[in-house]
Amino acid sequence: MNFIADRNEITSNQIITNETKSKFEEIFPTIIDFKNPKLIEIDGKFIASLIVTNYSREMEAIFLDRLLSLDIDLQLSIFYEKQNTYDVIKELTYNISNAGANIKTSNENQNDIDRLSYVYHDAKYIRKQLQIGEEDFYYLYLYILVCADSKEELESDLQKLESTLSGLGLKSRRALYRQQQALISNLPILKNDPELKRLSKRNVLTSGLIATYPFLSNELYDDTGILIGLNSFSNSLVMIDRFNSNKYKNGNMCVFGASGSGKSYFVKMMINRNRFLNTTQYVIDPDREYTNLCQRLKGTLINFSGNEHINIMDIRENSIDENESYLKSKISKLNVFFSMIFEDISQEEKALLEEHIIKIYNNYGIFFENNSLYEECENTSFIKTKKFKNSEQMPKLEDVYNSIKKDKKLKKYSTILKTYITGSMSFLNEYTNVDISNKLVVADIYDIEEEKIPIIMFIITELFWDKIKENRKNKKIIYLDEVWKLINKNKDAAEFVFKMFKTIRKFGGATTAITQDVTDFFALDDGKYGQSIINNSSMKVIFQLEENNIVKLSDVINLSEEEKYRLINLERGKCLLHAGRNKVMVDIKVSKKEHEVINTDVNEM
Repeated sequence: MNFIADRNEITSNQIITNETKSKFEEIFPTIIDFKNPKLIEIDGKFIASLIVTNYSREMEAIFLDRLLSLDIDLQLSIFYEKQNTYDVIKELTYNISNAGANIKTSNENQNDIDRLSYVYHDAKYIRKQLQIGEEDFYYLYLYILVCADSKEELESDLQKLESTLSGLGLKSRRALYRQQQALISNLPILKNDPELKRLSKRNVLTSGLIATYPFLSNELYDDTGILIGLNSFSNSLVMIDRFNSNKYKNGNMCVFGASGSGKSYFVKMMINRNRFLNTTQYVIDPDREYTNLCQRLKGTLINFSGNEHINIMDIRENSIDENESYLKSKISKLNVFFSMIFEDISQEEKALLEEHIIKIYNNYGIFFENNSLYEECENTSFIKTKKFKNSEQMPKLEDVYNSIKKDKKLKKYSTILKTYITGSMSFLNEYTNVDISNKLVVADIYDIEEEKIPIIMFIITELFWDKIKENRKNKKIIYLDEVWKLINKNKDAAEFVFKMFKTIRKFGGATTAITQDVTDFFALDDGKYGQSIINNSSMKVIFQLEENNIVKLSDVINLSEEEKYRLINLERGKCLLHAGRNKVMVDIKVSKKEHEVINTDVNEM
């Protein structure tokens, strides 16, 4: 930018840029007005600077973070000048000698003697640190530039900033008649005005420089990730790629937050954005919060209100790991299911029930040998191939019911099982006909009886889990909303969920646990399973919580006192994101169009 060099030729103390500009010069302002000694006007914006002239003898760590957290448009400019150690020690020795002599011969009052004593001891301390080689000596210069849309706003911001600086133990003065020099010193051109240096120079050792580091918050940006929002401190973009195996141990995530804190809104945002990355997603929805999103994204909605059925006795082709037995794997899952509906069943009765189940599968020609699940068939070329048995070739719950009601030791459980045969849960006694081939599948279990919800959550989770194992190359995510309902009472169910968190990574998948009830999340076995799930999640997202819930979480997640305070007072839509080794306070951001898709607030809708 070409400024008119001779200030005497400028009317009204204005600097006007050249009319003929290159493309690069077009970014510069047209008028910079220095007429007012208190401020500068640049194209309708008002700017003023503060010069920090002195500091408290002991400053708190990273004190500039307090300034950056203010709701003020400000800019910090910090200069460090390293000094020659030999010259500094020489000058300090001379001053120490003079100060010592003045203390001995001083006839002044006690305040003056104390002041001399401070200078004497500080100088001796600095010299010692320099002599033993642990520290270097610097001069520190700090300037703060404030920008506002009006003079009134600028004055208000300056007063707020001055008050904050005073509270931190910093003395400051406004750059009256020196606004131009201060502006230049705040530009990224590494020019520290000599006149300002005289006013703001302060000596500091290397250890003291740490306190002036202005960036307290971590940055979290994965190039291939999904936009989450903005860093609440730096306003930088926060992007996460939970499948980045080079950065994260796994893609699992735990989401905590009180009702109305923005927890479900965040999850729906993640589902929406993952959908556009072609990620396969499965959602268990106990509170009917994802129906609208599912319909808008043309996903598959399962709600069991019509002719949708799941046969818990199904054995699916992708349901086992390598070298496992299909039947053995299925029996272990059925043991979980029956332990949930037969809450008081003994180990002896479990073993007896397992015998009945094995016989039932044997009657259908299914044995522990995996080839018993395949049958020969001919294709159009009349070549014989093997095909996995379908749902209609599997037993149903009714088979178990008919078998155990004849057994005196298990007959009492047939009464409980009857509701799953002819009662309200009879949709589990039909051949599976739900379609989960869509890239987005939402299982709505809102209409299920409250006491049966954990059982249905397990059945659907098992169905999704088998589907996740189908193709290890494709990315997929399963969302367990209100997961505490599944893990807070039954150890077998909790163990199943924990195993999924532990092993889903090798199938190219990730699990998301969502809960508002932290107490129930840690209720079972002294919090063993809740803690294990968190420990096997590389990402933790925490929205506003009650203090007692934060205390419980802090026993597992290392939260500082400041983080605890922020979490208690978080506004809706803001969260603490803990990803890998980074912790970032995030302001969730969505577009207007996206908000219309994921919003379920009745008042706004």
